[in-house]
Amino acid sequence: MRSVPPCARVFIACVAVGAAACAAPALTPRTQWPAVALLALLYAWCEQAPRFRIAGRRAPEGMGTFFPVLLAGAFLLPPAAAALVAVPGGLLAHAEQRPQWVRRVWRAAQLALSAWAAAAVQAPLGGRGAVAAADFPYVLVPAGAAVVAFCCVLSYLDSGILAATRGLPPVPFRRRGGAPVPAAAWRGLLLRSLAPVGVHGLAGLMMAVLWRSPYGPLAALLVLLPMYVSCWAFAQYHHEQTAHRATIRALVQAVDIKDEYTRGHSERVGQASMMIARELGMDDERVEVLRFAGILHDVGKLGVPTRLLRKDGPLTPEERRVIELHPEYGHEMVRGIGFLGEARTAILHHHERLDGSGYPYGLVGSQIPECARVVAVADAFDAMTSTRSYRRARPVAVAVEELERCAGAHFDPQMVRALVRALERHGWHPAVTADESSRDGTVPAARRAPVRADNAS
Repeated sequence: MRSVPPCARVFIACVAVGAAACAAPALTPRTQWPAVALLALLYAWCEQAPRFRIAGRRAPEGMGTFFPVLLAGAFLLPPAAAALVAVPGGLLAHAEQRPQWVRRVWRAAQLALSAWAAAAVQAPLGGRGAVAAADFPYVLVPAGAAVVAFCCVLSYLDSGILAATRGLPPVPFRRRGGAPVPAAAWRGLLLRSLAPVGVHGLAGLMMAVLWRSPYGPLAALLVLLPMYVSCWAFAQYHHEQTAHRATIRALVQAVDIKDEYTRGHSERVGQASMMIARELGMDDERVEVLRFAGILHDVGKLGVPTRLLRKDGPLTPEERRVIELHPEYGHEMVRGIGFLGEARTAILHHHERLDGSGYPYGLVGSQIPECARVVAVADAFDAMTSTRSYRRARPVAVAVEELERCAGAHFDPQMVRALVRALERHGWHPAVTADESSRDGTVPAARRAPVRADNAS
């Protein structure tokens, strides 16, 4: 237990003793051992199932958290017996970090106490009788109370162990003097867990009602299959989204390292693109694509010589032509990344101008894809409101005036108006980078230099 802090060891020991005390009354012949054993084995299998492959693919990490069986036990059994259901699955749960046996004991004790609390809360409300009689909708009242109790205990224990590992008292309030303890963490965990555990609670309630019906436990087991497949699919989707974000983050970090003077520019252009897209009423999926487009619009700079990106002073015509290849480089780099969708087109065309003076192809007006017109405005806006190696930042109001002046010639007026409305509604609060002098990108007037919107990138 060397890797577990002393405070955490004490907290785990207290929780384990408490769980044992709660489950001990069930260790009698009068307990419904067939039901306890079947539910315990079923939950243990649910904890192990993510290690198996479905359709040739292994379930993502974190898929073992599957509560319908535990909640069904809380609806069907007395509190002590419901606590026993969680023990085998918790002790067999996968633990990546060492000491594994301590983490498994912690998991078993935590779930046992949560299941005990759920059963104890719903029992005085007549929950078990309502389940046996399938008394809808009354049965939803004790079931809902049980779910809330389950979430409260689970969240408190999670926040408590987090506090204990940091040497704080694992109690959900503030110490004297105002020093924060797990209160905020407990509330956050509780609010995030209510919805997913509530869905698991409905599945557990369906299991419990079918279990007490003439069809028996076998019918109750059928509830698990669609529920588990749905959870697996959602976890797989979440895993893929995490991989997408990691891919984008790696590309952006590579650009930031190469071009240190525009560090943070990509994220800010993504933020501005998202603001414009929302103001235009685009759906959430397309807004996300525009955010990706803004974040990755300059990824082609990885193909440009670093000396040109970091050069102080004006570029020669030959050097400018080399830099103007970066949209094509970027398009080639992301061509095989399917989830980017039309963001790839925006990367290629974000330097096109309505009057045909842009690059790489000199497209005119509506020939320029809509997504590229959005990113073009976002890119120019952030370029003007952030400090570069060759000039200081402009205030937001001055940058907006420049965009409006160039609207119709360089930028799509609709996109400019959308950005202006979004700024009026929400303001501009980008992440501050090391080389910026203020939150909104403004600097003293004496330190500003004139900037042309068409060259601000």
